[in-house]
Amino acid sequence: MNIQVAKSIHKQAISECMDAAYGMYIERMGKKPAPMVTDYTEPILKGLIHVAVDREELKGLIVLIPKTNYLLIENVAVHPSFQGQGIGRELIEFGIESARKANLKKVCLYTNELMTENLKYYPKFGFIKVDNRIEDGFNRVYMSKPL
Repeated sequence: MNIQVAKSIHKQAISECMDAAYGMYIERMGKKPAPMVTDYTEPILKGLIHVAVDREELKGLIVLIPKTNYLLIENVAVHPSFQGQGIGRELIEFGIESARKANLKKVCLYTNELMTENLKYYPKFGFIKVDNRIEDGFNRVYMSKPL
């Protein structure tokens, strides 16, 4: 599998991956999760989205936003057809390594408090909970990993 910067040709596949990956949370949250309603045009143009591609098929993606002294993993999504194959792990490790290469001090991310699977998953990479916030009508749990 190859992780590469997303291009405009990936936009439709990115939206489809987000819808498939996050669709299961609509009932639990009572509304579409933020990644399902985000316009990814600008993040693609800015080179913030990296896609996991195998034989030209998009299997997952990660959105990385560099900040002053940390890297924000804004989103990680793996299409349900490919979950359980280590793609999410590869994407997160890619994000952590990107932060190291940029000499940043930590990696941060957030997830919705109702996405309980994520609250169990991210600590496996060394992320620890640092804050709870309500933003844009979503109850978010912020996590951080020092480098």
